[in-house]
Parts: sequence; C-alpha cells; structure tokens
Amino acid sequence: MTPMLKHGAHRRPEDGVCAMEAVAWIAGERHSDSPECCSRIIAMFMRRWNDALSDEERDLLVPLVPLVVGTKADAAAESRRSWMAYDWLVRTHAPAWMMLSESLEHHAQRLRALPEITDRATFVEAQPVIDAAWAAAWDAAWDAARDAAWDAARDAAQDAAQDAAQDAAQDAAQAAAGAALEPTKHDLQASAVDLVMRMIAVSPGTPPVLLVEDCPYIGATR
Repeated sequence: MTPMLKHGAHRRPEDGVCAMEAVAWIAGERHSDSPECCSRIIAMFMRRWNDALSDEERDLLVPLVPLVVGTKADAAAESRRSWMAYDWLVRTHAPAWMMLSESLEHHAQRLRALPEITDRATFVEAQPVIDAAWAAAWDAAWDAARDAAWDAARDAAQDAAQDAAQDAAQDAAQAAAGAALEPTKHDLQASAVDLVMRMIAVSPGTPPVLLVEDCPYIGATR
C-alpha cells in the first residue's frame, strides 16, 4: 500500500497533507506548505505539481518528499534552480505538447534544439524562438476555440435525437483523446521527477536521511 498525498493546503495535518506539508512534518516544522528547510523554487514547483495531479498520480511525489528536506540554499543556488525550471518548461514541457499538433511540430523541434537556458544572456538569445512558438500556439488555440464555437452553434440548431447522438460521439472522442495524451503525460511526469532531482543536487551538502513513512498524516493507505 502507498501513502496518499492530497490536493491543496490543509488547516491541520489531521485533515491530510500535500507534498510540501509532508516535508514540513517530517522536518519537525510547524504545519505549512512552505517549509523553512526547503528551497523556495523547489517548493513552488512541488506545490503546483502536487495540485495538478490526480490522487493516484500524486503517489509519484512520495519518494521526493524526504529528499527535498534540507535543500534551502543561498540566492545563487535558487537562481540556478529557477533557470533550470524555466529551461524545462521551454525545452521539454512545451515541446512535448506541441508535438501532438502537426502545425506546431516545427516550433516544438526548434524549442528542443535551443541551447540550455541558464541565465539572462541565454534567455535573450533564445527569446525569438520562444516568442515564435508561443505566438503559433496562441494562434492554434484561437483557431480551435473558433471551431468549437461554430460547432456549438451548429449543434444548438439540431434536434434532441441528433444532440444525444453527437454527445455520445463527443464522449467517445474525448476518451480517445485522453488515451492519446497518456504517453506524453507519463513522459513529462518522469521528466519532472528528473528535474526535481537535479534541482536537489544544486544544494550544498547532503540532506538528512528521513523516511516519508514516519509521517502518519499522509492520508489513508491503499
């Protein structure tokens, strides 16, 4: 059985804990989703990731909880982590989703081909490619929204029987789309784990050895 982390912040640990609240508990700190012992950048990333996952997917974060204890570091280390997270967003996260659209593949490949973004200078060099990709993605989103609005207006004019049939077809299409997205989501989750591990490695020294199983408030087990 695996300990269960929960979505969002909680008033008391007895109500459940998110990943960062679990970090605070095993570090012996007051109940909070912003533990003093943890890197501010890692904590920000983990909070958003925690709340973006389903209950089942959130188990992925459990092994990371004890590892981020003791990662608080100086401004230079935090700046390095911030650029690492931004680089991951630009060269890994965004291209993975763009590759699912034929019209955006070219931009996805250009983002992936960028040199690592590590500071202001490398960001400025990469900015034209980033801006072009963002603009293309925005245009594609507007096109999709326009098509969806047209479809909705057309559907509204159909009779009840046709609507019911179309609803069933849409449900099937959504299920198929969800299945098609699963490999990309799985790969990005593994990549995000790797990112957190790399951000942890920026810390000076070695974090203390702690066990997440020692926290009794990580939900019910299953």
